[in-house]
Amino acid sequence: MATPIIAPSILAADFSQLGEEVRAVDNADWIHVDIMDGHFVPNLSFGPDITMTVNNITDQHLDVHLMIENPEEWVDKYIEAGADCVIFHVEATPDHVALAKHLRSKGVKAGFSLKPGTPIEPYLADLRFFDLVLVMSVEPGFGGQSFMPDQLDKVRTLREAIDNNNLTTLIEIDGGISEHTIAQAAEAGCDAYVAGSAIYGKDDRAAAVDNLRRLATV
Repeated sequence: MATPIIAPSILAADFSQLGEEVRAVDNADWIHVDIMDGHFVPNLSFGPDITMTVNNITDQHLDVHLMIENPEEWVDKYIEAGADCVIFHVEATPDHVALAKHLRSKGVKAGFSLKPGTPIEPYLADLRFFDLVLVMSVEPGFGGQSFMPDQLDKVRTLREAIDNNNLTTLIEIDGGISEHTIAQAAEAGCDAYVAGSAIYGKDDRAAAVDNLRRLATV
């Protein structure tokens, strides 16, 4: 199995020390940037400016998760800001495949995410258009929530569909990922793991990244 991809979420970082917080996880594979608009989810977070700031700090892969309405109106701004992968919610756009094609045409990876209550089955036939699927194991919008183990059924369904069709689509999971839950997610078939407080809640951020990677190696 490929080496697990660990993606620290800067939503859990100390924003007043953002540069130091990003550099503290320079051993991570990706940096995860959560974008919230206060409409699609009941919270506000970053925008293109912070995304660009992070891009200027690091050469790491920027994994940008748009928890926003009408993502098709905003994706180009995040591409310009330095996103390497743009993930949008299928619940927020009328044509997820068209948006994926647009993203790929701009030279960035296309990902989709879905809320815990949204079934995965209607989207399995479209996996070939996507580089990544982000399974939410909490309700999107707030950090620090408890892991929802029932969402691993989606991961297993995705793993089977991806493997059976010889696709390279990655499975990422976000929400409540910690040293206590990451092994379960790995066993279900995840490739990439978003972790916030499990990394930024530790004194040694880099050691936390290494520990999560070790625990996810199955």
